[in-house]
Amino acid sequence: MKKHSFKEWVIAVRPWSFPASAMPIIATLAFLFWTNAEINWLYGVWALVGMLLFHMTGNTWSDYFDYKKKVDADDTFGAKTLTTGMFQPEEIKKLAIGLLVASLICGIGLLLVTGLPLLWIGLAGAVLTLAYPYLKFNALGDLDILLTFAFLPTIGTSYVATGAIDWSVLLIALPIGLITDGILHSNNTRDMKTDKRAGINTMAMSLGPKSAATLYAFEVIFPYAWVGICSIFGFLPLHTIIIFMTLPVALGCAKTMVHGVENKIELIADMDVRTANLQLMFSVLLSIAFVLARFI
Repeated sequence: MKKHSFKEWVIAVRPWSFPASAMPIIATLAFLFWTNAEINWLYGVWALVGMLLFHMTGNTWSDYFDYKKKVDADDTFGAKTLTTGMFQPEEIKKLAIGLLVASLICGIGLLLVTGLPLLWIGLAGAVLTLAYPYLKFNALGDLDILLTFAFLPTIGTSYVATGAIDWSVLLIALPIGLITDGILHSNNTRDMKTDKRAGINTMAMSLGPKSAATLYAFEVIFPYAWVGICSIFGFLPLHTIIIFMTLPVALGCAKTMVHGVENKIELIADMDVRTANLQLMFSVLLSIAFVLARFI
């Protein structure tokens, strides 16, 4: 096996996707700060590190199985770490296992200083991470992502940071989670033809191109309606309407998706990256809004 540079190892874990896992936790901490909760910031940061490790595990685990299943090939838009020969499959497999061990050590350490509820949240996350390839291949990957990167992280963060589960964090888990889900869904919509060749069935394939594009548009636009309604009725501070600054970006993504599936699929080749950037901007503004609402 050839020696790899640090840059190659970084590429292998796909850092551009990290906002998908980091921002739900950061936004949750900001939300709890707005509610005047007593926050253990050390445990909050600890949870963030653990979530990033689980995310890296999921990325490499998925890449390994996508390559073995021939979902990722020379002519696909997916991860190139294996299809270009940068890494050998066994290297990525060992990296995934190593990251999983690091994730479990981090999670167990946090469990020991917090409490038993974190065990069940962590186990659910670990099972969903490991089962993701199977679920993705059977049209359930979108549900997996929504649970793993939205509901579980926000609930878990509220517990470790405050000592109790604050179910109101689900108010922000839904909008952030839908845009996060859009990252995967845009990827699967783009890859329908090559996924069919590989013999798998994603939700995008089950829906068909036009319906898949419609679902994507819902995933990136509905969060604005949700936050707007929640702020009007007082569930969230009015400051959160600053997220509408990113609405043109969401509308642009939705328009490109619809146009891409109807005309030229290459137009949505980078839609997963664009959606990840949208999720980052949306979540950062939402977090800033909670901090501002605490003081203003």
